[in-house]
Amino acid sequence: MSHPDIRRLDAYRLEILPSYKRGMHASAIVYADEALERLLEPAAIEQTANTATLPGLAGHALAMPDIHTGYGFPIGGVAAFDARTGVISPGGVGYDINCGVRLLATSLESRLLRPELGELAAALH
Repeated sequence: MSHPDIRRLDAYRLEILPSYKRGMHASAIVYADEALERLLEPAAIEQTANTATLPGLAGHALAMPDIHTGYGFPIGGVAAFDARTGVISPGGVGYDINCGVRLLATSLESRLLRPELGELAAALH
């Protein structure tokens, strides 16, 4: 990528510096070697930078090697957010058809579910 605010960290990672876009809270890291870098969609890079502007970002916005343009949040994007000051991004949870990522809220306690996780996962599938 030829942009002054994107640099190669090592053979497998690019860094989008916070100076790339106003409001970025941290760098965004894209996992891509030089061959994959040539295939990256510019809109997916832009969405990765946008992810780094979201409130409560905990650490870096990340983009996996299969990154592609999503609905605001890139498909293949990963970010963690502070539970008190952050957001939940449905695009980050998964809009990809059959991507296997889901969000489920429940009042059940994990210690009670743990012995039944296999059966529960099969039933939800």
